[in-house]
Amino acid sequence: MFAYIAGPLYNEGERRFDELIDQCAREAGFQTYLPHCDLGLFSSPEDSSRHFAGDLDQLIRADPVIANLDGTSTGAGTAWELEYAYATGKRLIGVRTDFRVHASHSETNPMISNSLETIMHSFDELREYLPAGKK
Repeated sequence: MFAYIAGPLYNEGERRFDELIDQCAREAGFQTYLPHCDLGLFSSPEDSSRHFAGDLDQLIRADPVIANLDGTSTGAGTAWELEYAYATGKRLIGVRTDFRVHASHSETNPMISNSLETIMHSFDELREYLPAGKK
């Protein structure tokens, strides 16, 4: 099984959170793709097309996609990855340890939450779920 780890990359905290998701997936026996570790961070606008193509290749290959949903809103890149993966029939797993509520009816944007197979609320939950969720 091959999992794509999606999440914001704008600061060290976000990247570390993504790395913890990656660690949980690897512990469950998945091979993973973690964009900032496997392809690097892009440092110039010229890098963006190479990163887009590299990430897309791995997104096409992966199932499931496991996404970092912490924060007050889902990052634009993460949202694009999730919706592309949804449109292509991939399993989507969210990880949201942030207890702030996006709206009174949903813990994240309804277009995201309704696309997901499940949302895990801790790394322990994720560790427990992933082996059982392998298909």
